[in-house]
Amino acid sequence: MKNLLIVLPLTLVASPVLAAEKGWNLANTDFVVLLGFLLFIAILVYNNVPGMLIGLLDKRSEDIKSELDEARALREEAQTILASFERKQREVQSHADEIVKTAKADAQVAADQAKKDLAASVARRLAAAQDQIASAEASAVKDVRDQAVAVAIAAARDVISSQMSAANANKLIDNAIADVDSKLH
Repeated sequence: MKNLLIVLPLTLVASPVLAAEKGWNLANTDFVVLLGFLLFIAILVYNNVPGMLIGLLDKRSEDIKSELDEARALREEAQTILASFERKQREVQSHADEIVKTAKADAQVAADQAKKDLAASVARRLAAAQDQIASAEASAVKDVRDQAVAVAIAAARDVISSQMSAANANKLIDNAIADVDSKLH
């Protein structure tokens, strides 16, 4: 590798020197530039600059590789977390669906119970209304009978008082006393 690094620049730089008409003397600027370039390359090789550059490139390559490995690990971890969250999301969704289903069933049961309670309440109110109607009817019948009795008594009093004489009244009183006396003894 080191030989290739030295030979390649020499072939590229030496071609203008060989093409020049002045040759290999120090008056030839192309030759001086070639010597300076070769000296510069020699100093770089002597101080192990290509090795350091290769080492830096290798280190950079290792850093990139470790970053890629770390990125791969992070990606796998992220995929694991994503899968976990998706699983949890499915569990939460199924739980939510179950809650909605239960709530609908509870609402239906509550509605059915409310219908039953309403029907029972209507039946109780209807029975209470019928009882009130029957009571009002009985009260009205009693009031009519009481009124009829009062009218009959008044009419009987009028009839009896108009047909009753003092002798008949005394006779009725005596009969009543005798009747009471016979029932008491």
